[in-house]
Order: sequence, then C-alpha cells, then structure tokens
Amino acid sequence: MSDMTAEIGISFEERGALGIVTLDRPRALNALDHPMVRAMDAQLRAWISDSRIAHVVLRSAHERAFCVGGDVRAMAELGRSGRKQEARQYWRDEYALDYLIARYPKPFASLVDGLCFGGGFGLTGHGRYRVAGENLGFAMPEVAIGLFPDVGGTFVLPRLPGWSGTWLAMTGARIGMADALALGLYTHYVPTARWPELIDALAAGEAMDGRLARLAVRPPAPDLAGLYPHIDRIFAGGSVAAILIALEKVGEGEGDVAAFARLQLETIRRASPTSVHIAFQQMQRGPALDLAGCLRLEFRLVTRLLDQSDFFEGVRAVLVDRDQKPAWRPARLEEVDPAAIAALFDTPLDDELLLA
Repeated sequence: MSDMTAEIGISFEERGALGIVTLDRPRALNALDHPMVRAMDAQLRAWISDSRIAHVVLRSAHERAFCVGGDVRAMAELGRSGRKQEARQYWRDEYALDYLIARYPKPFASLVDGLCFGGGFGLTGHGRYRVAGENLGFAMPEVAIGLFPDVGGTFVLPRLPGWSGTWLAMTGARIGMADALALGLYTHYVPTARWPELIDALAAGEAMDGRLARLAVRPPAPDLAGLYPHIDRIFAGGSVAAILIALEKVGEGEGDVAAFARLQLETIRRASPTSVHIAFQQMQRGPALDLAGCLRLEFRLVTRLLDQSDFFEGVRAVLVDRDQKPAWRPARLEEVDPAAIAALFDTPLDDELLLA
C-alpha cells in the first residue's frame, strides 16, 4: 500500500489493484480549487498506463460533504483583481478533468454521500459507476450566484426523464438520494456501511461491475414521485416566460402542488435573471450536442460571465458578505434580452476550449 498525499485537499493511494482518490478539504466542504484539479488530472492520467491499477474509486474523507462545487470564491477574486485569465484556466482545467473521467479507460466509481453540488457533480456525473449513499444531497445551485449549471450540466440535465432537468437547472433545487437515483443521476445505491467492503473487494482485484451489483440495494421510493407529472407540465414551457406563467397559475391553487409551484417561482425570481435565461437555453441546446460540445459551450459562457457583473455580485451576496441581497443587472427576468443570451452561446472565442 502506498500513500501519495499532498497537503492540497486531495490524496491518492494505491491499494492492491485499486487507485483511490480522496477529497479532503473539510473546512471548504471539499470545494475544488485549482491545485486539487491539477493533481487529480495528473494522477488519473498516470494510472491509465499503470498495469497494476485495474480500477479507480473517488470518494470524500468526510460524511457531511462529497464536494460542494468549484472554488467560485477564488475565481471571483481572480476576476475582480484583473486576473481573469487565471480564472479561465481553472475552468479550462476543470472541464478537461471532467471530460477525462467521462472517457476513462478503466472502471471508475464515485462514492457520493453528503452534499454534492456543481463541480462535485462534474467529477462524478459523467463516470461509468455513480454510487449514492443514504445521505446524498444533490443540487446544481449555480443560478443563485450568477453562474449556470456547468461541468457538463448542459449535457446531463436535459437528458433526465421528462422536464426534471430543466426544473433542477432553473431553480437549483436540492434533491435526496432516492430522487437522484430515480432520475438516473446515480447508477447504484450502496449503503455507506458497505463501502469498506467494496474498497477491499476492488483492492483484491474483483471486477467492479459484479461487486457493485451484489452490494447495491433497492432505493426507497422517491420523495417527489407525486410531483414529477406536475414538474413535467410546468417546465415543458417553450420559454422562461411560459414557465413563469405556468408556475403562477398552478401556484394560485390549494395543496402541496400549489405550495411547490409558489416556492419554485420565488426561487427563480431570487436567482440571477441572466443565469435563469442561460440555464433555460442550456436545456434547449444540450440534447443536440455531445459532452465535448456542451463543455465547449459552457467555457464560452463562463468566459463571457467574467466580463459581466452578476457572477461577482452573486458570490459577494451569497458566499462573502452573505447579505442574500444581490443587485442583479438586469434586475428582472422580463428585462433580459434574448438576443444578448443567444450571443453568449453563439459567438466563438479566440481560444475555444479544446478537449483531447
């Protein structure tokens, strides 16, 4: 057993036939910074050509969180201090790592329990085996900070059943393990108490798919099962305006579905109007693109948002000052110019994201 630990919030271990990546940045709930991304990319590439390593597992050292996303505070700080290219390089490297995991030639399993948001999903959501623990909390909450569901969200979310992905993208709603499995975001439910058994079996050289199949348990019924038909009807609208009208209409009624609709409307109205429009467009465009095309588009978007104010204002209001009072520009969903949103997607960069 060899341990290759660096003091950067991530460690690597070789145990028999298994390569283990452990996220370990507890004070930031494993938020991914640039050194973590670079170290993981280098180690995964090294293991590809290492014949002793048959498969790889990615996990968190902490129960509370798997990974709450990319280190957006650091990115906002770079952008604000005139170091925009460094911020862009972070996203360039992060998206390349997500793409490497999607195409990893050896069996790759993520063991996900606790909070998994944004960049945490980028590391796990494209891998072959996506294992959920009982306390999983999944969300793509970027619209609340003036970003958008990136790291391949453009690819994954519109491919979920019905219009659930559009709902998740536009609201940033958090769902639990049973719903995340029901929607296909994860492939197996293995109770966390059995994860050590899985690690031991893989280290001993057992095949990953067989051992996962034996350890997997049928998840409980999804909490939101009764709401999915309503989500599909509401979020099938052909524009942001149509979805808002549907939410308002349903919200006028009585009971659980009306209360749900009112909460979604309130959530969307609190988010960055520009981000909500971007998220809606991602869901419209994603189905026609492969993962590389989606990541390329997201790199365009993130580059453009570094030239606008909402991302910096969102990070300030939600993560730095925490006054929860962002001054979005434009301030209302109705004021967003559809042509301006289309231009964010359609205008190529001088240095587009290249994925090998």
